[in-house]
Formats: sequence, structure tokens, C-alpha cells
Amino acid sequence: MKTTRREFVQQAFKATTLTALGTSLAFKAFSETTSSQSGIIPGSALQFSQVSLPYAYGALEPSIDATTMEIHYTKHHTAYIKNVNEAIAADKITFESEKDFFANASKLSAKARNNGGGAWNHNFFWQVMKPGSAAPTGKVADAINGSFGSFDKFKEQFTQAAMTRFGSGWAWLVKDGGKLKIGSTPNQDNPLMDASDLKGTPLLALDVWEHAYYLKYQNKRNEYVANWYNVINWDEVAKRLA
Repeated sequence: MKTTRREFVQQAFKATTLTALGTSLAFKAFSETTSSQSGIIPGSALQFSQVSLPYAYGALEPSIDATTMEIHYTKHHTAYIKNVNEAIAADKITFESEKDFFANASKLSAKARNNGGGAWNHNFFWQVMKPGSAAPTGKVADAINGSFGSFDKFKEQFTQAAMTRFGSGWAWLVKDGGKLKIGSTPNQDNPLMDASDLKGTPLLALDVWEHAYYLKYQNKRNEYVANWYNVINWDEVAKRLA
């Protein structure tokens, strides 16, 4: 049977469409397989957000000066939020929660891991501080005494962790298996990350990056750490301990 020009064009169009559809489906399957192997889980993409600072910039004076607090919050922390969300979009990361994000931190790009840590760590840091602080009481005091012997011994160990972290990083108090532990992490790593040597539920954190204290204390990290004990929000620690 002779094929007309119109029938020929229609048949060619159908063949091209089917070929394109097959290629598209194959590429989709390949992409999903690759994403699964790289630890990227299909779902709703996570977006980090910056918590509102729970006090005025100068509220933690004289332990933390207003200028440092303003720069730290509006420049450094804001940059971490912006950069991690850019990385999530660029890397097509679709973890649905911060927990999953950090549980797979070793599979992420350096930009996603570092800025994700910076975003979360600072959100946590602001909340575990408040103006005017006394020694912990109640269940927090009991847990500290049970794990370290006394509040003074806790301070000694925590100060050591903060002072011996070489370069930039964080000192942490975490709950792990019913006990409290003290340790530190480099850069913007935290105890929720799969690659972290220190693991547990964060209860308290101290930023020992130089930008956190250098305007007021210069190279005297020891003075910064000593004064920081005056602004710990033990009520927030108690909530996280529960």
C-alpha cells in the first residue's frame, strides 16, 4: 500500500515522540538510582531558617559585647543560612529533616555540610544563652553531679574541651545513653553528624571560632570561656535533657 506524505510525517512524529519519551524515562530512572546511591532521598527539600535572636544584641553584656553579637548574628549566621540553602538547591538535596541531613553529612558536599552545621549550630547557640545566669539546679544539677562529680568539675572539663580545640570549632555537652559527655568538634561539625567522633543529643554548646570573641577578648579565649558561664540558659538545657 502506498504511503502518502501526510501519513509518513505522522508516523515519523510518533516514532520521534516515543524515542524521546523512552530516553526521558531512562534518564529519570538513572537519576533516581544515582540519587539513592549518593544518599539523597526523594521527598520534600529541607530549607534551613534563622531563629529570631531571643534577646537584644547587648543583653549578654559584659560577657558578650553587643557589636560582636550583632555581627555574629546578622553577618556570619545569616551567611550560613543563605549558603546551605543554595547548596541544597544546587546539589538537589531532598532530605526531609535536619536529622536526616546530619545523619548523612559525610555524603554531602563541603558547602552543604559546613554551612548546614553553621546554620544549625548557631540556632542552637543563641537559645542556650540568656542574660544573667546562675549555677544549674534540679535535674540538670543532678545529671551534672552524677556524670562529673560536681559543677566545678564540669566547668573544668568543659573549659578544657573549649581551650584545647585547635583552631575553629565548638565545645559541647551531650547526652548519650543516659550519661552526659563533654567534647568538641572542628569547624561547623556537630554531634548529630554521622562523621563526628563526638555523638549524642546536644544540650549545650560554645562557639570557639575567633569571630565569636575576638573583638572583645582578642586572643584571650580563656577569658571568653570563663565569662560565658555567666550567660548559660540552664532552663533551655533542662528542656533538652528531658
